[in-house]
Amino acid sequence: MIEATKTAKEVLTFAGEQGIQIVDFRFTDLLGAWQHFSIPTRELTEELFEEGLGFDGSSIRGFRTIDESDMILMPDPGTAFVDPTLEVPSLAIICQVYDPMLRQPYPRDPRYVAKNAEAYLKQTGIADVSYWGPEAEFFLFNDVRYGGSSNSSFYFIDSVEGWWNSGKELNPNFGGQIPQKRGYFPVPPTDTQQDVRSKIVLALEGVGVEVEVHHHEVATAGQAEIDLRFTALTRMADNLMIYKYMVKNVARQNGLTATFMPKPLFEDNASGMHVHQSLWKGDQNIFFDKAGYAETSETAQYYIGGLLKHAPALLALVAPTTNSYRRLVPGFEAPINLAYSQRNRSACVRIPMYSTNPRVKRIEFRPPDPSCNPYFCFAALLMAGLDGIQNRIDPGKPVDKDLYHLSPEEAAQIPSTPGSLAEVLDALEEDHEFLLQGDVFTADVLEAWIAYKRENEVDPVRMRPHPHEFSLYYDV
Repeated sequence: MIEATKTAKEVLTFAGEQGIQIVDFRFTDLLGAWQHFSIPTRELTEELFEEGLGFDGSSIRGFRTIDESDMILMPDPGTAFVDPTLEVPSLAIICQVYDPMLRQPYPRDPRYVAKNAEAYLKQTGIADVSYWGPEAEFFLFNDVRYGGSSNSSFYFIDSVEGWWNSGKELNPNFGGQIPQKRGYFPVPPTDTQQDVRSKIVLALEGVGVEVEVHHHEVATAGQAEIDLRFTALTRMADNLMIYKYMVKNVARQNGLTATFMPKPLFEDNASGMHVHQSLWKGDQNIFFDKAGYAETSETAQYYIGGLLKHAPALLALVAPTTNSYRRLVPGFEAPINLAYSQRNRSACVRIPMYSTNPRVKRIEFRPPDPSCNPYFCFAALLMAGLDGIQNRIDPGKPVDKDLYHLSPEEAAQIPSTPGSLAEVLDALEEDHEFLLQGDVFTADVLEAWIAYKRENEVDPVRMRPHPHEFSLYYDV
């Protein structure tokens, strides 16, 4: 975002200086997808920022019914940025959704939930600000096709890096395809997407979203990661929406297709979104204590306790698709163990130990994936952590060993996350009071989320034959 635009007047001045011809207003639906509409720049006035812009809320997933469809967008001037992916000079502005009758924020607006979470944190007196650093992985493919009907179902994915192309006659085939699980950090030409990722980074940096690092990830066929520099909760959720937008658009401009679907490939690593988080009061990181385990404070320990206690319910918001549970599978290298540890990537909660600097002490929650709505994801994690602090929830003892290679007796002592979207939705239905504190989430938001997920995702996937079932059962 452009730091200079703090007010409506400054946005108008900036638009004039940049020769902007179109102003694009963006907001997030219940599920976490950006929506938008545009106006000519001459229609952009200071009054518009106060009056808002009308739209049909009944056409947006999870919002209003047709008999109460009128809604308005209130643009946030501090979020304006010039969209570098569009040919026509366009200024994008992120908005908040309002009820036009009450002139109040709409409780189902994900961005409003995130802002409520930040306000509630201050209200508790525990800390002034929370900082967030997600590591959202994705795939860049050369070709994808999929479809289904009552008598067929298929998908097909291809990538020049895919190990399955190593024996294909490509006239010529240069070799060097990435074997399964061997994609971590190879240099070009094996890593074919260095320049594309760099272009994405430059697009992000150009609109004020700071990037720390980019690299190829473990899986074959173009798995990638770009890490954003930490910032406050709502701002980071905004940044993650911009991130996904830039990844998809820069990829398309370079002849590739991007997906944040967690598990598009069988027998290889999936895409997660490990979420780093810390709490600050004034200029003090209250997660740091040099005398504590892994240099974490008692406050951080209780925060971890809240994450572990509420993890089954949290997953309904942070790993919220049926495909998420193709990744979160017991027995493989997935963060399904409800334990915490320093450095250990086999636990749900990891405490990074790269530095002894108190300012970088944080905890990392590993089950989320990038299919989530980031506003709901970060808000829910914060609320679980605060519940842990307020109720002094003991996370138990850390587990400083490889959880994937425990004896059966040891493994039985460590609980694991549920194994399906249906199960975590049930868990959220049973355990959600911590989310309702301070009116951060409302019962209506959670009911709408659960109902939508059950009706539109759980049941349609559950009721369809799976292609592999024909191999297993056609001859029974």
